[in-house]
Amino acid sequence: MKSTKRNKGFLFKQYDEPFQTPFDKLFDIFKELITHTSGDFDEAIDWLRQLDKEFKLTTPDYTIDDFIADLKDKGYIKERLESTGEGGLDITSKLEKALRQHALDQIFGKMRKGKSGNHKTNHQGCSDENMGDFRNYQYGDGLDKIVLTESLKNAQINHGVGEFALAENDLVVEDTQFKSQMSTVLMIDISHSMILYGEDRITPAKKVAMALSELILTRYPKDSLDVIVFGNDAWPIAIKDLPYLQVGPFHTNTVAGLKLAMDLLRRKRHANKQIFMITDGKPSCLNMPDGTYYKNPMGLDPFITSKCYSMAAQARKLGIPITTFMIASDPYLQQFVDEFTASNQGKAYYTGLGNLGEMIFEDYEENRKKRIR
Repeated sequence: MKSTKRNKGFLFKQYDEPFQTPFDKLFDIFKELITHTSGDFDEAIDWLRQLDKEFKLTTPDYTIDDFIADLKDKGYIKERLESTGEGGLDITSKLEKALRQHALDQIFGKMRKGKSGNHKTNHQGCSDENMGDFRNYQYGDGLDKIVLTESLKNAQINHGVGEFALAENDLVVEDTQFKSQMSTVLMIDISHSMILYGEDRITPAKKVAMALSELILTRYPKDSLDVIVFGNDAWPIAIKDLPYLQVGPFHTNTVAGLKLAMDLLRRKRHANKQIFMITDGKPSCLNMPDGTYYKNPMGLDPFITSKCYSMAAQARKLGIPITTFMIASDPYLQQFVDEFTASNQGKAYYTGLGNLGEMIFEDYEENRKKRIR
């Protein structure tokens, strides 16, 4: 008699939202708002009050004022007293870290997890990263790598239990794998075009920078990340200042950004070095020897682009690949990026804002797996 099997289907039921405290519900929204307002607490709270009126986020038992009081008690904001006697509220380093973690969870949290531990190369060598594989002892292996229990077991098997003897052939060591270290400079375009045409491009770029910095600080502490911004000039910013990053009335001085990035990487001792550049526009500005600026926002200026190509070639000679994330689709800009990438033999991605974080993460992971020369 044949047994019949019933096909299992899907059971649909009403979605039950995971339990969150009133503070946690507002805190998730607040972290988004404070990122969009570049750390302006008062503006973020104004937006939160407007959302509360529209979507009824709070109850009479827990109001926006209660939420602000909890932010103070938990150390996320602090009082500010100005010389004029007026006061206000500022965010603290605890909230800055929470914003970086929030960005990390948003951008990288849903990606597939790889193998645990730091990224590895195909090179074997001295390392504190154990692979879990055993092999016979070889001349030159450090004594600290000998696995005592496995070696004693071999001695008992080879020589018997009655007369204990431990020979060189009995020794077993645990294999280790060389761990690469990476020095990365992330360049962010803060020219005025990053907020033009009704599209906020600076906030996703800022989130990617916060997520990448938190990833490196927590998962790859031996790596280094420097963040620089470039407009008419270029200058480094601290990781803690990322939430406050804003666009200015600037042109795009790509050459100044590349010069600063290479100067920073020259001081690093890591073998692997790379530059990530997030931009949405063409280079339109140069620093001249007399201290003035040469600016031309109309089309691609051959004088400016030739300087960009020279910088890309110089980075190539130093063994520094440049990966360009171009948030634009204009054909003539793509042609510039193609020539720029060819001069450096780097990579270029013509990407929207939605998958920018994943692309940077994957490229970062890939470059850490190999020794860049």
